[in-house]
Amino acid sequence: MKQMTGTILNFSGQKTAKVSVERQWQHPLYLKSVKRNKSYACECENEKYKVGEHVVIESCRPISKTKRFKVVKKVNS
Repeated sequence: MKQMTGTILNFSGQKTAKVSVERQWQHPLYLKSVKRNKSYACECENEKYKVGEHVVIESCRPISKTKRFKVVKKVNS
């Protein structure tokens, strides 16, 4: 399963958390480091996470129209 690390932006329901994942890559022509963000709606069963925490999300079966990931664990940083 694909795992990514991101930051919790907000909670939009009882079991849904919006997580922002940042990726960094080098531009092929200008050789400059570029950052991009993408937000994912994630299944968050328990309410032990808070806004701003770094978490690991993992792909799973489709839970709803937009939810394809679930929060696995908190990253110790």
